Amino acid sequence: MRPDVKTALAHLKEASGLNPGPWILHSENAGLAAGNIAKRIPGMDPEKARVLGILHDIGRRVGVVSIPRHIVEGYRYAIGQGWPEVARICMTHSYPLMAEEWNKEPEGPEEAMIKDYILHCQADDYDRLIQLCDGLAQDIGFCILEKRLLDVARRYGLEENTLARWDRFFAIKADFESRMGCSVYDVLPDIGRTTLLDSPPWKPPVK
Repeated sequence: MRPDVKTALAHLKEASGLNPGPWILHSENAGLAAGNIAKRIPGMDPEKARVLGILHDIGRRVGVVSIPRHIVEGYRYAIGQGWPEVARICMTHSYPLMAEEWNKEPEGPEEAMIKDYILHCQADDYDRLIQLCDGLAQDIGFCILEKRLLDVARRYGLEENTLARWDRFFAIKADFESRMGCSVYDVLPDIGRTTLLDSPPWKPPVK
């Protein structure tokens, strides 16, 4: 189960009052990208895709910004709302390598919870779509994947598996494009302009 688009946007608006920041518009744009791409892929539900994109970062509503914490908080919030499909995306959206992300021991109970979930989860088209759209959406609009990946690297630094993760993003993009019959960029409004806009890397303090 999941909410409709109107309800998802209402929850995101509520979250903006609790923890304002660029992540709100990023989430709206991720949802728009996901819906637009899903429209071009047989068998995918554009409304479901848009809702999952809107709510993938909903864990940031509590004001925490670390990657594992916002994932777990999002999962718990979505489960509490009776939205298991959203809860799943909250868990998977930051891990394009899925099980391959976890060749290390988790640091703390939150990472342990995420690892256990991911290891028992097989990525589907919606997981991969939101992972991709997370990499196409900024608060100021859409951008090419390379720019967004660099933006994230500037904010959080490079890790041992960074290049493998980048390769997976491009593999996901290529797979969707082969089924769409066009570039994903063709369905992202005004990307030719917004991808050239610059904004400082945003990384609020961890509470």
